[in-house]
Amino acid sequence: MLTRTPSVVAQVFLLLSIILVIAIAVIQINQQKILSPGLKYGIVLDAGSSRTTVYVYEWPAEKENNTGVVSQTFKCNVKGPGISSYENNPGALAKPLDDCLSKVKERIPVHLHKTTSVYLGATAGMRLLRLQNETAANEVLASVQHYFRAQPFEFRGAQIITGTEEGVYGWITANYLMGNFLERNLWRTWVHPYRKETMGALDLGGASTQISFIPEVSQENFNSTLQVKLYGYNYNVYTHSFQCYGRDEAEKRLLALLLQKSSTSSSVENPCYPRNYNTALTVKYFCGSLCTQSLRPANYYPNQSVSFRGTGDPGLCQEMVSLLFNFTACRNREDCPFDRVHQPKVKGNFVAFSGFYYTINALNLSDHFSLADFNTSMWFFCSQNWTQLQFMLPKFEETYARSYCFSANFIYYLLVHGYNFDEGNWAQIHFQKEVGNSSITWSLGYMLSLTNMIPAESKMIQLPLKPPLFAGLLILLTATALLCLLFLVYVCIVSRNQKDISRVEYVFTPE
Repeated sequence: MLTRTPSVVAQVFLLLSIILVIAIAVIQINQQKILSPGLKYGIVLDAGSSRTTVYVYEWPAEKENNTGVVSQTFKCNVKGPGISSYENNPGALAKPLDDCLSKVKERIPVHLHKTTSVYLGATAGMRLLRLQNETAANEVLASVQHYFRAQPFEFRGAQIITGTEEGVYGWITANYLMGNFLERNLWRTWVHPYRKETMGALDLGGASTQISFIPEVSQENFNSTLQVKLYGYNYNVYTHSFQCYGRDEAEKRLLALLLQKSSTSSSVENPCYPRNYNTALTVKYFCGSLCTQSLRPANYYPNQSVSFRGTGDPGLCQEMVSLLFNFTACRNREDCPFDRVHQPKVKGNFVAFSGFYYTINALNLSDHFSLADFNTSMWFFCSQNWTQLQFMLPKFEETYARSYCFSANFIYYLLVHGYNFDEGNWAQIHFQKEVGNSSITWSLGYMLSLTNMIPAESKMIQLPLKPPLFAGLLILLTATALLCLLFLVYVCIVSRNQKDISRVEYVFTPE
């Protein structure tokens, strides 16, 4: 008769094998870690009319609804003027770029340099140069491309973006940073905000200004409405860029206008410059631009020097600034504020950045104030003499300090008489430079749009046991359980046969 000991041992091994298989499977499933494939980086160079700024952005490689959740990690202002100023010497662009690019290389992990894309977007300064001298504009862009071919990054090209693109990218940036596209819910996952209104965007650059917003009624004008898709949602955005209405180009037009109205061509009074301020500028400086071509004097001598003397006259400054806008072209149509441009009625909240913010900051105003407060501060600022002004500004730079009075008046006419803001809806404009650590600028919106075209990477799963080890243990324990089961079946069959034999023997045993 077979002993019962092997049977008991087999049962114990069978039970242990089943318990271990279940335990290992549970641990493997529940203790697994979902790892992000890491970060991706992108570099955008904002090649503006007055300067170039380098921005470094990062986002999780797996993305959200085909758009990266992008954040700004570094910003560097390239020394010197904008790239359009290098029309006569494109090769000189390399040196000022080197400074910023060496800092960028330190910010991005070395092993990611080759996969980090670099984009250069040139705005109104280069748009004007292309209109004025297309060959020179192409040479400047070629010089940029030549420079980046020697860099470790993946250069995706230098292009001149349109005014419409600049406007809509600024709108994307503003709304993204304000959390109008995405927000985290209680479970820390990204979701689309419920019934959250978007904000309009007002951007004031050196050579152009942009207004972008979603109007009350959808516009059918193809030239002014752009469809944007972000995080799985579509937006129809009205946007328009006004060439030559940037702060720098508008002031050049004012200087050319003052020269035109002056009785002498060597000394001109400027009511927008502070009292007792004097400076000498060449005629080429303010009449050499495409924006001032129609205001050039009949006897145009580019290198002729003109002395401008500030009179600090707020009333006359306002009067002269108003002449820069063509309000009569629209013939009093409500949907056409100035310059023969169709514009729907402004709606909702707006964020005003770039040149708007810097001027408001110079007037010592916060991001939120009434139109009456703005007028009072502007009048007070424009009445100061040059000496007083140097102690009033938080940061003093002559080129900007002398022009803040003009900028304030220009902003007033642009917003009130141009875009039709008034005392009632002025409070809906928020003047801001950045949100958190991210600058409000078109380059972030540009990067967000580009991430739609950058492939996402799958999340990685880290398991407690490596797959080969897990599979090996699973096979071993399953095999052990099967062998034990087979052995128990065998023992059961043998035991039954023995009982049957014993019964037969008992029946045939003689008494």
